[in-house]
Amino acid sequence: MTSQQREREAELHARERLQALIAAAVLRALGRPDALRAVQVRWLWDDHYRVNVLTGEDGAAAITHSYFLTADGAGVILESSPAIVRTY
Repeated sequence: MTSQQREREAELHARERLQALIAAAVLRALGRPDALRAVQVRWLWDDHYRVNVLTGEDGAAAITHSYFLTADGAGVILESSPAIVRTY
């Protein structure tokens, strides 16, 4: 493995870790919905992300909450549109 490949892999690992921190922060703010399937965190650009909360049973999933947000390097949510309201 070249140093460039190792660097790219380290960047990918860091991004995945940050996405996991953001997903956890969203669930702390929102609460844990019944039948939670997944929290998808998609990096858009710079510190901007799209987060979808999926719920469902029996193989079906639906996006029940969706947010555009900014987060810092520690996964702390700085802004969210719409605002994340504790629901559960």
